[in-house]
Amino acid sequence: MRIAVVGATGNVGTAVLRRLHAEPDVQVVGIARRIPDRSVLPYDGVEWHSVDIGLPAAADALTRLFDGVDAVIHLAWALQPTHDIPVQYAVDVDGTEAVLDAVARAGVAQVVVASSVGAYRATDKRLRVDESWPVDGIPSATYSVHKAINEAALDVFAAAHDDIVVTRLRPGLIFQRQAAAEIRGLFLGRVVPMRAVNWIKWAVLPLPGPFVFQAVHADDVAEAYWLVVAKRAAGAFNIAASPVLTPPIIAEVLGMRRAVRIPLGLLRGIVTLTWRLRLQPTDAGWIDIAAGVPIMRTDRAREELGWEARHTSVDALADLVAGFADGVSVPASGPLRG
Repeated sequence: MRIAVVGATGNVGTAVLRRLHAEPDVQVVGIARRIPDRSVLPYDGVEWHSVDIGLPAAADALTRLFDGVDAVIHLAWALQPTHDIPVQYAVDVDGTEAVLDAVARAGVAQVVVASSVGAYRATDKRLRVDESWPVDGIPSATYSVHKAINEAALDVFAAAHDDIVVTRLRPGLIFQRQAAAEIRGLFLGRVVPMRAVNWIKWAVLPLPGPFVFQAVHADDVAEAYWLVVAKRAAGAFNIAASPVLTPPIIAEVLGMRRAVRIPLGLLRGIVTLTWRLRLQPTDAGWIDIAAGVPIMRTDRAREELGWEARHTSVDALADLVAGFADGVSVPASGPLRG
């Protein structure tokens, strides 16, 4: 089997490469904007190509690379720059359209696209939703809006190409130790040192009550990607581990004294001000995602794929925190480096 992974050098991409390396009969085509050092794990043994999917010529380049491929796993996404939404749109939305166009033109049998819990409509955290919950997103969050646009595009694509297996995964927050530098850079910026987590052991964690969400380890997400390809499973699958993360649990994993509840509006105001001053790269849309996304049921993944999380959500968060504490990154030449 020959599998192309678009966005193969990010948080999820590196985990997917690790999983695919475990399959002796799988050939991997890695596609990324920057080609990594092929001599280090998990980038070795991969046929690499450089493509910026945000550029107008991306569909033509991808069509050539998808020739002879059995499945495409599309993971590429631009979380930054939040101050330049057109740049994000070019990668997130136009880039996904380019991938789908190339899949159709190259005659690929299956395309698997990274969606997210962030694509779902906000609802009461006490509910648990399945894959039928509306995926029209959270209007104040660019990430959510772009995921919702892609969900609609996938519906149109699937209806127009009944000969192609169209799959989407909707995971919760994805954590792994090796992504600590990347996640720090994307959400905290360089003002906050990675090892700052070592200095807050006696502090309290101020978070709004609605900050209740799900997480999953990157290796468990990678397993889900492999399973949908191996089983040629179509449709949407929620992917998340237990337990649901709450402010007290997060504080405990961080080694902090306790969580203190603060108003959601206060946190939004602080984040918006520091974002506008360019002190940190995260806009308030991410606060709305954390406070608004639903809690997902994962019955379908368990029943149809045989998928089970091997790591708890607490394990996944603790793995990331350990990466922060130790200043962990992938090797110096790796794209995950902060």
